[in-house]
Amino acid sequence: MSIYEKMVKSFEDSTPDMYLDLLDADYVFVRHQSGEEVSKEEWAHTVIGMFNTMSEGKLTFSDYRCLYENNEILIMHHMGTFPDGTKEAILVAHVLKDGKIIRTESGATPIK
Repeated sequence: MSIYEKMVKSFEDSTPDMYLDLLDADYVFVRHQSGEEVSKEEWAHTVIGMFNTMSEGKLTFSDYRCLYENNEILIMHHMGTFPDGTKEAILVAHVLKDGKIIRTESGATPIK
């Protein structure tokens, strides 16, 4: 199963541990709003909160698409609907190393 397939399965099954297992120990998430870099440990708190909000039905991700994946990078796109009712088209670049995600950067466009 590809990294993309595992990631989508973690969202569909609402399993944060499956998602976090995809991340390398040296993982970094880059916040698109500020450029701030977040460690795996810091990101794990956000991920758990995100999955909890998803299980409550207040946050949804849909229309997943793998634009490109090889052993160095995964580019994917999906839609997000957030607790405040806003929607975004989300483009994500995951840099891969040894079968794990080492770095993630994303961008989001508000959808009206």
